[in-house]
Amino acid sequence: MLDGLSGFAQAYVSFLNPTSIAYGLGGALIGVTVGCLPGLSATLCIALLTTLTIKLPAHDAILILICSYVGTLYGGSRTAILLNIPGTAANAASCADGHALALRGEAGRAIGIATSGAFTSTLIGVLCLATLTPLLAEVALSFGAYEFFWLALFGVTMSGSLVGSDPLKGWLMGTLGLFIAQIGQDGLYAHDRFTFGWTPLAGGIALIPALVGAFGFAEVLTVLSEPIERKMVEMRDSVLPRFREVARYWPTVLRSGLIGVLTGLMPGVGEDAGAWMSYAAAKATSREKHLFGKGSIDGLMAAETGDMSAIPGHIIPCLALGIPGSAPSAVLMAAMIIHGIQPGPMLMLEHPGFVYDVVAMTSIAMLGILFFGLFLVRPLLLVMRVRRTILMPIIFLLCTVGAFAGASRLFDIYCMLAVGVGAFFLRRRGYQMAPFVLGLVLGGILDKSLRRGLVLSDGAISPFFTRPLSLALASVTCFTLLLYIPPFKALVTRTLAAVGGRLSGSGDRTAP
Repeated sequence: MLDGLSGFAQAYVSFLNPTSIAYGLGGALIGVTVGCLPGLSATLCIALLTTLTIKLPAHDAILILICSYVGTLYGGSRTAILLNIPGTAANAASCADGHALALRGEAGRAIGIATSGAFTSTLIGVLCLATLTPLLAEVALSFGAYEFFWLALFGVTMSGSLVGSDPLKGWLMGTLGLFIAQIGQDGLYAHDRFTFGWTPLAGGIALIPALVGAFGFAEVLTVLSEPIERKMVEMRDSVLPRFREVARYWPTVLRSGLIGVLTGLMPGVGEDAGAWMSYAAAKATSREKHLFGKGSIDGLMAAETGDMSAIPGHIIPCLALGIPGSAPSAVLMAAMIIHGIQPGPMLMLEHPGFVYDVVAMTSIAMLGILFFGLFLVRPLLLVMRVRRTILMPIIFLLCTVGAFAGASRLFDIYCMLAVGVGAFFLRRRGYQMAPFVLGLVLGGILDKSLRRGLVLSDGAISPFFTRPLSLALASVTCFTLLLYIPPFKALVTRTLAAVGGRLSGSGDRTAP
């Protein structure tokens, strides 16, 4: 325990310098700015910043990315409140009550509530991140090649529910990412695979061009093809939150913060699920149910608390198990790999202090959104008036520069353009890119773990099923896949309902 406290102290001290604070506040400011622009997402922000920070030291680059992640989700509440357009998908639950308050002339009050909810929920998430990640990582330290294979396969099965409502489309995109990850020389014997005799493909499809193409260039094409213009509500009142108002809703903050963290721990459940579940729980327990959807402070606080606390929740399995829980955390995990830090069970051995560093980074992001949310509101709102026809060409230029900067290869720009055009057409058909990136990131781990396991067992597959941890992970993976079959899911639901009914019945009989 003392070693853990010492690690936290060293992590916080290491970031108490002008450079780190400037990077953290700069990342948060960029995130808030991107979040204020309707149509742009945290995934796009992290993908673009990954290319721009590629030459920075790993800790500085990841500090910027985490702060931008937190800042983007917070900034998305501005458009939800003032335009009734969620800046990101996670802010959709804030539209009803936040915009209703703005229409009543209380836009500043709504932004202040969103700021206080985001700050307190991120604090709850940071505490959970600090306590749960090392515990989960200790369990994962006993993993070998066989367990790594099943862990990676479980992550790919989660692509069915990572985004969207059609699991089949998610699996298809995850499988496509797995296939793209196999292009180039294999990791054991450096043998060319799927290159078709074309030398540039021997190096494989790099992560940065694929990320920038899937989330950057595709987003540019999507936004320009579907322009949306809405009138922004003017803000005339103060954004400073009232302490009594915040203190009055502390049960909502605590409950929604824990719900957000728990939903973040579930791979494939995004920040928007944390927001909606927190909103539903607040409505079910509130004494002001009639105000929900008409300007409820309780509802807005719950929505903003639930989505922001899900961010540390997503980072926990990403660091400890190497399984990202949402699209932004998948891109963040890819950025960590690019900078030489492999999330997963070996993280606590290879980089034992990195978890503490991430806690400190998230704390800086928390302070950043509090500062910008209270003191730079009106200047940041000017960003929302920038026309998309001006903004999108700038983003395309950044995509091109970012794709080329990693390895200085013209081939990477071609890859970015090809992936972006393909992603644009696939997205129009309802296929999302987060499962594709997840398959691309986990493809190398799955391939190497499978082949290493077969080498260790002389080609036998029995160790993949007979080792206790392997058997447990294989059972969880198969059970997860079976849950997507409606009859099996209905059977599980009926069984749980029957067990719950018996337990409640026995409790009633034993009650005095």
